[in-house]
Amino acid sequence: MIELSELTKVYNGTVKAVDDISLTVKPGEIFGFLGPNGAGKSTSIKMLAGILKPTSGSIKICGIDRLKDPIKAKMNIGYVPDEPLLMEKITGAEYINFIADVFDVPPKIRTERAQKLLEYFKLINAVKDPISTYSHGMRQKLSLVCALIHNPPVWILDEPIVGLDPESAFILKKMMVSHAKSGNTVFFSTHIMEVAEKICDRIAIISKGKILFIGTVQEIRKAKGEQSLEKIFLEVTDSESEKIDFSYLDTNQ
Repeated sequence: MIELSELTKVYNGTVKAVDDISLTVKPGEIFGFLGPNGAGKSTSIKMLAGILKPTSGSIKICGIDRLKDPIKAKMNIGYVPDEPLLMEKITGAEYINFIADVFDVPPKIRTERAQKLLEYFKLINAVKDPISTYSHGMRQKLSLVCALIHNPPVWILDEPIVGLDPESAFILKKMMVSHAKSGNTVFFSTHIMEVAEKICDRIAIISKGKILFIGTVQEIRKAKGEQSLEKIFLEVTDSESEKIDFSYLDTNQ
């Protein structure tokens, strides 16, 4: 479970990147966090994961206060950032072992979990290669393997599908659904509306640091009319995209 209460992040004393957001994500739930670039998604997620300290407000992970007991809270989290930040001079296997050591995963268990995850993401043949030779997609897969190596109940994933090939993206979505069905929690951000529409139990839409909507896709459609989530998202976030004149692209003129 994730509980955020009046969470705020202010930069330079005046810029509110995240403005007084509160929400609860229950066990067994896939929760999609949607918003345009610069809306406060990644800042919120970094506070959840313990990368950034909130200016005010509280965060609880599985009932554990993130600020008062950060190590215990961290043990319950599998975090994937929006950009894979890895140690490039070591191999994939060495990095997995390093992360497993951090989370005190016993050797036998880490080997079994790593083997399975590497097979899922078809990274098994590259695991002994230096990370510096990995493509962006391979680095994303390695980040996922490392985030899940300690079998955390709460997954916090920032744009996890970006850079993945279609098969790996499909596998990750199946894993997210399976994880939630087992009574665990998945919190992830995405720009891909179709993904949010298909697998999320609930979504939140954030813009300019504020939560504009929390609920199911069905609930937002009922409130905004029976149209695609993409169009509703553009309307809720006051996007100007629908008003842009693309006629200059007409090759017949």
